[in-house]
Amino acid sequence: MALTEKGAARRRRRTEALERPDYGWIWKPLLALVVIYLLVVVALGVWWSREPATFDVEQATAEQRGESASSPAARGAVTTATLMSVVSTLRDKPGGYLRNDIAPPGLWLDNMPNWELGALKQAHDLSRALPTMEEGDQPALEEVADRLGGDGRDWLYPSTEHRLEQAFDALDDYLASLGEEGGAGFNAGTGLAAWLEQVGRRLDDLGTRLSASVGNRERLRDLGIDAGELPSRTPWYRVDDIFFEARGTGWALLHLLEAVRRDQADALERADALGEWELLVAELERTQRRLWSPMVLNGSGFGIFANHSLVMANHVIRARDLARELAEALEAPPAGLAVPEAAEEQQPVEPPVEAVERSEDAGGESPPPALASPEEAREDEQAGEPEPLSEPTPEDEGEASEG
Repeated sequence: MALTEKGAARRRRRTEALERPDYGWIWKPLLALVVIYLLVVVALGVWWSREPATFDVEQATAEQRGESASSPAARGAVTTATLMSVVSTLRDKPGGYLRNDIAPPGLWLDNMPNWELGALKQAHDLSRALPTMEEGDQPALEEVADRLGGDGRDWLYPSTEHRLEQAFDALDDYLASLGEEGGAGFNAGTGLAAWLEQVGRRLDDLGTRLSASVGNRERLRDLGIDAGELPSRTPWYRVDDIFFEARGTGWALLHLLEAVRRDQADALERADALGEWELLVAELERTQRRLWSPMVLNGSGFGIFANHSLVMANHVIRARDLARELAEALEAPPAGLAVPEAAEEQQPVEPPVEAVERSEDAGGESPPPALASPEEAREDEQAGEPEPLSEPTPEDEGEASEG
């Protein structure tokens, strides 16, 4: 009887275990998977958030031209190749283009997407200025400006990555045409002033938004900023977004300005703008200094914590002023061409010389000096002058005594 009860109890326990299984053990592997996923996502986020390093524009030009790098190219090849390198960096850097990501870890990142926004704006601005710099009509350049425009958060077809690839291919075709015989190339100095004015406007907007993160508006007087015109104070969670947008803007401008200087060195030298151009590049290099803090700080004065936005605003506003000065210098006519025209305007205009016919009724009178030719005037002056008196001779004295 006891054995029967024990067997029935065992069968009942088995039935209950099958009907109501105990899943308490499964949380352990699930927790392990979640921890591994988070570690991988954090590691990828740190890796993808690293800003791309600067590159040499001459080396980038050689790489983009490929086999034709040994042959000479028309003016504008360095600028085009550098713009291609900027576009390829946005597309091919670790993690690719992150601004339009809809899944982690790109969805959780904000520093690198804002860095991409600053670089993409500068690439678009230069692509819009390229047709004004070109001698002839190039449909490829119009296509580049169209592909680099639009919303940078597009993830459906055509996505931003797809448009970046199309812009790169169009620039590649244009660069190949510059290496061919008879390639048009850029005009010397044409379109630079308008592009620099647009650069100045972008930097002015960035400087304003960076300065708006400062709580005490009295500290902005040293930067020459009117605190009354600033927008409302930037929220704390947006301070790093504007800071990294300025970093991306400085990174792209640093390379594009260096490339334009290589292509337009003669035009900049004629405008006496090489010195200010190098100062502008140096100011943008300061925006790329290493950020030692793990986050963007918004401290005050000489306190423990720095104010990274205020330091960045200082460099950005200085770069804005230099860009505007360069635009004005390039818009003004060269000094060597303005002086001769002014000198010609100041030269006195001689009245036209008219020949006057002499008539017998005039009694043989000579024409007025104002109407006579210079040779006739000199002859009339010599004829009208009295002959010098000579000393009397002995014969003249004898004739005078006889008389």
